[in-house]
Amino acid sequence: MNTKIEIKDLNVHDVVRDFAEELGISYSSDNNEICLDIPNSLGTGFIKAVSFDSGLGTLEMDFRLEKEVRLEMNDSKVQPLKIIFNRESTITHAFDGKGEKHLIKQLESAILSGNNKHENILILPAGKPICLFSLEINRKLFENKIEEFLGEMNDELEALFRDVNGVNLFYYSGYYTLDIAKCIEQSIECELTDFTRSVFLEGKAYEILAHHLRQYIDDLTDPEKRKILRQTTVKKLKEAATIIETELENMDNIIALSKRVGLNQNTLQGGFKSLYNSSVNEYIRNARIEKAKKLIENTNLNITEITYQIGINSRSYFSKLFKERYSISPKQYVNQVRNKPGTKSA
Repeated sequence: MNTKIEIKDLNVHDVVRDFAEELGISYSSDNNEICLDIPNSLGTGFIKAVSFDSGLGTLEMDFRLEKEVRLEMNDSKVQPLKIIFNRESTITHAFDGKGEKHLIKQLESAILSGNNKHENILILPAGKPICLFSLEINRKLFENKIEEFLGEMNDELEALFRDVNGVNLFYYSGYYTLDIAKCIEQSIECELTDFTRSVFLEGKAYEILAHHLRQYIDDLTDPEKRKILRQTTVKKLKEAATIIETELENMDNIIALSKRVGLNQNTLQGGFKSLYNSSVNEYIRNARIEKAKKLIENTNLNITEITYQIGINSRSYFSKLFKERYSISPKQYVNQVRNKPGTKSA
């Protein structure tokens, strides 16, 4: 049984206000930002909306739900153009009254435009991390902003932006680029305040939009002629991460790893920074220390044996890394978790 929440999404602030009204909770506002915390009865996390001039806004949803939620976006006189970037668990999209459903997977984006007969519906699963970032565009207001550029767009994009009342249904999805992922991260982590924050966030919103429109045009070209790396890059980055986690004992250097997955070193490094928020070397080091912790907890191997199993030749270096990560030495942790007679000495 899911929880149905009806919201108006012409303006991103409407989304938060309607959420608050439906759930019977309050929200906070600060200049052009509005935010609410998910109540304990529904889960944990928050929803934040930032509204800018010319009909553009951003919406951030970061939460984990106790039960499935069905968002029904209706009652908007002018259907907005939505560009959703899914940073975590798979969600489901549908147009109300249409049988077809669309899965929007992790690291995928979707361009959505409903109409007055078939509004957008998002189904958010329970028990999984939901992390969405979206651009919301009121095309009637936004038209003045881009009028002089519409004629320079390709036919598909021009038709999409000229549909200011949201008459035509539109759906498109695909893996978004690493440039977009970086911009989203910068927007979310912005620590500026007041006017400088507003200017920064608005600039990032336009930068994300520009990257995504460029990607959409690139997607329409012959696959062999595309210039932007996206889905194949993400898959290869995940393949590299799997190789690291399963071959720690005999881990190759970065040059060999990049060749194995078919990426150049710069793309591999930049991709890990965007996807995992760490360099390749940091990822390897963290994977080694996490595996060492599990070996201490689940085996009777001594510290020297563990050190070799995770691909580190120096026990003192391993101890240094372990203490930096967990604020306790490996020997102290061994004594803490192996408190049984007959345990092999570390």
